Order: sequence, then structure tokens, then C-alpha cells
Amino acid sequence: MLHTVIFIGRSGCGKGTQADLLKERIAKFDPEKRQILYVETGEHFRRFINGDSYSSKLSKRAYDLDERQPDFLACSMWTKVLLEELNENMHLVFDGAPRALDEAEILTSALEFYKREKPSIIYLNVSREWSEKRLLARGRTDDLNINKIDKRLDWFDKDVLPAIEYFKNNPYYRYFEVNGEQPIEKVHAEIIASHDYSA
Repeated sequence: MLHTVIFIGRSGCGKGTQADLLKERIAKFDPEKRQILYVETGEHFRRFINGDSYSSKLSKRAYDLDERQPDFLACSMWTKVLLEELNENMHLVFDGAPRALDEAEILTSALEFYKREKPSIIYLNVSREWSEKRLLARGRTDDLNINKIDKRLDWFDKDVLPAIEYFKNNPYYRYFEVNGEQPIEKVHAEIIASHDYSA
């Protein structure tokens, strides 16, 4: 079967690490060796704000002022990838989207359009305090300022949690909540146990 997996969780919870591990497992056990389309919106945003267009400059200004990027722009990032790169015989892994309820609803419409069956939501649940410590420790450029980190964590509580509730209560999705504060190997093992990604 084709896998559609959406990783969601606070900044620093390990979404990228777990997505990479799951991609490796899917690739290893897929007898047809089908491609995996990986949609990582954070990287697309980082490239976008360094562009020369009017929209890129407005987005860069919002970033510099620690303002939340608008949902239409976030949707445009992953929509462009789907429109240009997705084909009918690809696994699909999302990392970093959606970030709000309306974006979750738009993503649902996209997955239904592409007739993706039984998408999995994997919520890596970590506490705010754990996330804060992890972000400060990793030392990435946009993680050095505690005020910036706190704003991102506030956005998660205000905007992302309603999206998670939407997925949890939507029968279209298979919803799995995993304790993300465990060692990487244990988190991965729980994800594998939640669904047979070797099928």
C-alpha cells in the first residue's frame, strides 16, 4: 500500500529525525521501491524568505519581527510541492504542516483530491519545557533567542493544538500520539508499533 504520514508536534520534538527513520523503513520494505515524496515546509520557508520577490520580502519582514507567517503562505509551500512533484505511485511524508486548523482542513481537501487512503497522523507529544530546552540546546540560528522560541511555542498552543484535535476526531485519519520525550529509538519503535509500515 501507499503510505501517507503527517508528523506534527512542537518545535524541537524530533519530527525531522523520526520522518527520516520512517522513510528509511518504508523504502526498505517496499518491494516495488516506490519513491517517497518528503514535504518539509520549514526548509521551503527558509529559502522563500531569502528570495527577492515582494512576497518574500514581506515574509522576511514578518520573520524578523517574530510574527506568525500567514496560513495561505504556508499552504502555498506544500501545495506547490504536491502540484509539481507528486505522482500517483509515491509514498507521502509531511513534516511541519499543517500549523493551524484551516490549514489542516485544506490539507484534508488535497489528500482527498489525490485519493490518499487512510493517512496517518503521528503527534510527537512533548511538553513546552522539554521543547524549550531542546531548542536552546541545538543552537540553530532561529533557536538562540528565548523570546523567539516562546512565541513559536505560544503559536503551537494557540493554533496547532486545534489542528491536532481536528485530526484526532476526523475518521478519515488514523491518529497516533507518541511520547516524544523518550530516546529516539524508543520513539521510532512506538511509531512502528502504531502501524505496520512494512506493508
